[in-house]
Amino acid sequence: MEPNERLRSARERTGSRESPGHAMSRQEMADQLNTYLFRVTGREFGIDANYVGKLERGVIRWPQKLYRDAFRAVLGASTDRELGFFNPRRAPALAGNGGAGGVGGAGTGTTGSGSNGHSGTAGDSGGTAALSVRIGASGAPAAGSGAGGAGGAGLVPAAAFALLGPLEATPIPSRIGRDEIGHVRAAAVLFSRWDHSYGGGFVRDAVVAQLRWSARLLQAGAGHRERLELHEAVGHLAHVAGFMAFDAYAFTDAERLFRFALACAEAAGTWHLRAKVLSSMARLAVWRGQAATALGLTDLALVRSDRITPTEQAMLLTARARGLARLGRTRETLRVVGAADDAFARSNPAEDPPWMAYYDAAQHAGDTGHALFDLEVRGYPTEAGRRLAAAVAGHTPVYARSRTISRIKLASLLMATDDPREGVAVGTPALEGAGRLRSRRTAEDLRELRRYAGQHANVPDVADLRRRIGTLVG
Repeated sequence: MEPNERLRSARERTGSRESPGHAMSRQEMADQLNTYLFRVTGREFGIDANYVGKLERGVIRWPQKLYRDAFRAVLGASTDRELGFFNPRRAPALAGNGGAGGVGGAGTGTTGSGSNGHSGTAGDSGGTAALSVRIGASGAPAAGSGAGGAGGAGLVPAAAFALLGPLEATPIPSRIGRDEIGHVRAAAVLFSRWDHSYGGGFVRDAVVAQLRWSARLLQAGAGHRERLELHEAVGHLAHVAGFMAFDAYAFTDAERLFRFALACAEAAGTWHLRAKVLSSMARLAVWRGQAATALGLTDLALVRSDRITPTEQAMLLTARARGLARLGRTRETLRVVGAADDAFARSNPAEDPPWMAYYDAAQHAGDTGHALFDLEVRGYPTEAGRRLAAAVAGHTPVYARSRTISRIKLASLLMATDDPREGVAVGTPALEGAGRLRSRRTAEDLRELRRYAGQHANVPDVADLRRRIGTLVG
């Protein structure tokens, strides 16, 4: 019996969250695997340190597929081979830990996007899985991720993946100037555009890798003004990474990244970035059912509303309205939506920081429409439908995710208010738009639409829409 040195080494290379500066323990590894599996499947698992030990000692060499997915996600690995997993019945020649296959430590160490939860088979996940991007809106791997081992369907020889092993790190300059700050800002803008257009699942790991490198710049020499601007630029990039994690349902990662972004904003003394980060933290809290926490975050952001622009005030007030609506506080919700409208009426884009460019009339209509949606489905008539329709009409293709989410919400509202045929008319293009995104939030909104449509399941077109949603997101 040969120990699985690759798995042990991958665990020991991964830092402990419980004891910073130390390697992750077997028990901590087990806890993170169970957390990942619960997030992906909604079921509890009982992996423990003893099971991890059996894998590292080589007692078990080919755990079930769902467990392999979890190990790759937690340890940031691209392939099963990278962690020393192989199916002895399919590839006995790979039993040694020194074979040519595998990337060998090229993972980023960030949490992966998920798995499809199916049990393993003899042909699952060999070396060529390194080419797949695990980005499905429901956590499913991309097409082609099941290429297998020595007899798999991959076109690149297994030995070629060794070329993707540890590469030379990009050096950090000894002193930071305008160019480096501009590069970090450009990276944040580029990744933010990608997120708005395609969802947070495609390039999340790449953004985190860029953020880690950019964060190292904070330790380099710089003039006082450049240092402040660099902290703001790195904080903006961290916020982008955090929102991508939020969109991918990696909520713990999102919280950590938002906290880092907030620390950068406060170090830079920028009230504008601080407002943006706190707004996103509040939205995350609402999404997770922590509406009271969201109200506290918006209170914190609005404590010096004179330091932020009217657009930023409107953004924060809509986040607050969404929290109030979730708590069922109807009168306060309506009052805060009105205050948000008043603030947005004073909006002047020329005064706003670059990251606020997304908050236009369509975004404002969509965000306030989401808040009012929660009131209307509980029987209180509002303008939710008109606002959501305005958002759908106003969002440009660059903001494809926002447009799709507003469409789905409008379709759910129509289903909830007994207009199922119009709900199908709105929901059908929403479903088509969702199929082009990699967004777990969008997938969850589709499941909500399917639930609201259930009361009209006897209508053939509604039944067909529900079936198509089930096919796309489960």
